[in-house]
Amino acid sequence: MSQTSERPSAEISRDREPLISLVLYHLFKWSVVSPVLHTYFCGRIYGAENVPKQGRLLVVSNHASDFDPPLLSCAIGRPVAYMAKEELFNVPVLKQAITAYGAYPVKRGTGDRAAMKAAMASIESGWATGVFLDGTRTPDGRIADPKLGAAWIAAKTNSPLIPVSLWGTHEIFKHGKFPQPVPITIRIGKVIEAPTTTNRAELEAITQRCADAIHELHDLGR
Repeated sequence: MSQTSERPSAEISRDREPLISLVLYHLFKWSVVSPVLHTYFCGRIYGAENVPKQGRLLVVSNHASDFDPPLLSCAIGRPVAYMAKEELFNVPVLKQAITAYGAYPVKRGTGDRAAMKAAMASIESGWATGVFLDGTRTPDGRIADPKLGAAWIAAKTNSPLIPVSLWGTHEIFKHGKFPQPVPITIRIGKVIEAPTTTNRAELEAITQRCADAIHELHDLGR
């Protein structure tokens, strides 16, 4: 990685998601996701006041379930674009749901760089963009091996990061393929300023800071 700052020379063209996406997000949130979160999963949300309502934002969190992106986006209060496996866009209903929430397909085997470029393009299009810090699901919802990708994207796009803990989602499919009505708690931390350079030491420090913040939130439990 480069040892010097490589931020864009000009401001991004948008500080909000496209209007149609914003409308679809709120429609799907209040008709489907929010009722499911607050009734079926007895969901609790803490720290929503920490979320900037517009402007560049990189949402970093733990990851344990395919339910995580829509639930997290619901809690954040604004659409959060996530990279998703290309195969998910072949599933009826799910395709429409994740597209309304700003998901974009990433082919398996294309490498981390292609995925990070897709995330940068999402940010530059005005979307808050989500990155799972571990890069994959973990069985207990904790972060075992935080990757530097989120910090690198934040540095390249001058995007602040906001840490989020998803507690309980690792048990949604614990007893089979049908989602279980387990209690879920989402905690949103304080904004962390973007790294000033893509120097590896700084990226590692910011990444660890994000991981520590998520674990502190996660340890609060229900």
